[in-house]
Amino acid sequence: MRARTAWGHHRRRRAARRTGPARSAFDLLHLRHANAFTRQAYLLSGHPQIAERAVAHAYRTAWEHWPEVARDQDPVGWVRAAAHDHALSPWHGLLHGRSICPAHFGPSADRLLTGMLALPRPHRRCLLLHDGLGLDLAATATETEASTAATLGRLAHARELLTGHVPELRSTRTEHRAALLADRLTLLLSSAQVRTPPPSAQVRADCERVSRQRTAAAYGLTALVTVAVAMALTAPEHGASPAPSGDARNGGAAPAA
Repeated sequence: MRARTAWGHHRRRRAARRTGPARSAFDLLHLRHANAFTRQAYLLSGHPQIAERAVAHAYRTAWEHWPEVARDQDPVGWVRAAAHDHALSPWHGLLHGRSICPAHFGPSADRLLTGMLALPRPHRRCLLLHDGLGLDLAATATETEASTAATLGRLAHARELLTGHVPELRSTRTEHRAALLADRLTLLLSSAQVRTPPPSAQVRADCERVSRQRTAAAYGLTALVTVAVAMALTAPEHGASPAPSGDARNGGAAPAA
């Protein structure tokens, strides 16, 4: 019953995605924000390819959960959080190591990027959201799933750590560093050289293709388990002795004529 209920929910979700308004809303969300999300993901990861994959993953996930994402209080924040989560995944280090793809923004901007990528991941994300994108403290805490006190501490620590990489920050009074850093992060975001994300129609098509593959794999696995269980139930017990013959039942003597 639970499987049938989940499958019914999946079918209803797919039907809702096929409507014209759903596609239009998703396409608009992609058109307005995909490029900006890619720039943000680059500042978080230091790799253009990771940034591109993070944003593609975020939009595929959003389309899989459409129209729930459309009804979310903040659809833009939903997709942004998914992109940032993927960009900050520690698993990327297994493929790319700790190397950084240089962006050649200029000496000052490159130092800021290097300093950003040297920060702990939670601090990096807080700094980008608050100082780079202008989210207030409460919104930053909500998106990073932290308390406001922890978020405030991360921001202060991140700014302090960056002074070791950016001389301009080190020579600025502590109370003025946030404003200066916000200005420099805004410039860094606007100058990040990233490829244009694939069109939203391709994202939707890729998502539907993956969804069909998962469904087919689930059916195949279910069939395999069913066959295995059936074979286990019908096979003789391991070590069971064969049924005694007539001679054995008669003590080995042939039956009387």
